[in-house]
Amino acid sequence: MEKIVINTSNAPAAIGPYSQAIKVGNFIFTSGQIPIDPKSGEIVSKDIKSAAIQCLENLKAVLEAAGSSINEVVKTTVFLKDMNDFAAVNEIYATYFTEKMPARSAVQVAKLPKDAMVEIEAVAIIS
Repeated sequence: MEKIVINTSNAPAAIGPYSQAIKVGNFIFTSGQIPIDPKSGEIVSKDIKSAAIQCLENLKAVLEAAGSSINEVVKTTVFLKDMNDFAAVNEIYATYFTEKMPARSAVQVAKLPKDAMVEIEAVAIIS
């Protein structure tokens, strides 16, 4: 199967040697999205809910560029700087994933790129 690089200006550009997403067959594997505004290139906020919204909007843009959507996500991983933010992130997450919820892992990490509070990655399908 061919490996296709996905790139969109509607999500932040990669800040390292990686792609926003890779499409293989009918699967999309996204890189983790941190709360960077794609226009300014800056972290949006120190507020965890706003940060979670930006992560998910970035994820949504990458998935749409790949021909998929947030509704086609089968697995996510949420990386949190502080597990105490889990409930707030979960509240926002639940507004994006409303039916046939994807499988999910959530872990606390020591540090994220650009000192972000949250990062979210996904695996999706193209149906």
